[in-house]
Amino acid sequence: MFNPNRATPDWDRSTMQSVAAEPGLALAAVRYANLGIPVFPCVPAGKQPLTPNGFHDATSSARVVHAWWQRTPDANIGLPTGLSTGVLVVDIDVHPGGSGFAAFERARSDGLADGWGWLVRTPSGGVHAYYPAATGHEQRSWQVPSAHVDFRGDGGYVIAPPSRLEVDGIPQTYEVIATATRPAKPVDAAKLRQFLEPPRPKPVDPASGLPLKGCRPEALARVVAQTPEGGRNRALFWASCRMAEDGQIRADAVSYLMPAAQHAGLPEREIESTIDSAYRIAARLGQSGLGPTRRSEAIQL
Repeated sequence: MFNPNRATPDWDRSTMQSVAAEPGLALAAVRYANLGIPVFPCVPAGKQPLTPNGFHDATSSARVVHAWWQRTPDANIGLPTGLSTGVLVVDIDVHPGGSGFAAFERARSDGLADGWGWLVRTPSGGVHAYYPAATGHEQRSWQVPSAHVDFRGDGGYVIAPPSRLEVDGIPQTYEVIATATRPAKPVDAAKLRQFLEPPRPKPVDPASGLPLKGCRPEALARVVAQTPEGGRNRALFWASCRMAEDGQIRADAVSYLMPAAQHAGLPEREIESTIDSAYRIAARLGQSGLGPTRRSEAIQL
């Protein structure tokens, strides 16, 4: 629904705080729309879109937004990122597998992520750092699971304040925790990604001089995260099979592919079922050793 020829919304330091102060999600969603910011509904206390085409259905039509939230008053607010809304988001994750705060701080100290306009604490304890998008300069979304940092740009979305998620059965709100006192500036997503995930030389078999077989879980996760509705489960199954064939243990597949598939919009139960199915098939075909260690210590990723 978003018209690409429409002017980019004009964000200022108080925009997010003023919307987050609205007493209900329906009022906040309409407030975003009235400010020219396209939004779309997601499931209450969740991240999955309620519209058929996900963030592609986002609109700044207050009439449409009002109708959506009349149907589902507790719907969370999805906010597309990139040129359509004029904001980019660096997502610093916190989960049992690790935290992205150390990597983000290193990037910030190197001047690669220090231009944020405001920070939003997520229900999991992580942070969304918001940056302005440079006019006419598209920057695509990506993930670096090893650093626990994701980037939401063109082709992505985030859940915006004052949306809520349930953490251990307790509702937690996306909360604006800081606003910059100096002018915000766009983040260079390509340089940030290269800093977080430096290119690795391909491992070589000393005997033959040829590259060793191996897969890159980060690359597989990116494919899953960027696959649109209609092919998401198939992409997840394919990526899971590649990891199983390469001797990656199931826990590693879940660690890399679970957040990617959730970003694509798949529910957790379906994700686990698909990964399990891929590993069962790989085991039957004898393509992978599914014990507690990888198939070969020689394989490097």
